[in-house]
Amino acid sequence: MPQITVDYSPAADAGFDREGFARALHTAVVEIAAARPEACKTLFRAADASAYGYDQEGAHVIVHITFGLLAGRSEETKAKLTETTLDLLRDHLKSDGFVLHASAEVRDLDPSYRKYEG
Repeated sequence: MPQITVDYSPAADAGFDREGFARALHTAVVEIAAARPEACKTLFRAADASAYGYDQEGAHVIVHITFGLLAGRSEETKAKLTETTLDLLRDHLKSDGFVLHASAEVRDLDPSYRKYEG
């Protein structure tokens, strides 16, 4: 915990500083949601393709960031985390002529959540 997933359009690749974003995001999660630094894990998933309305691929970039956190964070904490995340994304994803559509959400992990490290 936290489990962080970043899904993004392939057109973002050239301008997306994923390493810098993950580092800044992990720092924010530690400060805002009281996570341990070594517990922060981020998975980046570039989509094979994306579509926005009727426009062509590449004219728009879609990024959605999902946090899975253990239950117990306040709604204010969750909102601050998603707002900070979108600010950090703007700092680490430079537009190459595309329109950015970004979103973030925090979900409470189900009580059945378990992890394995080995």
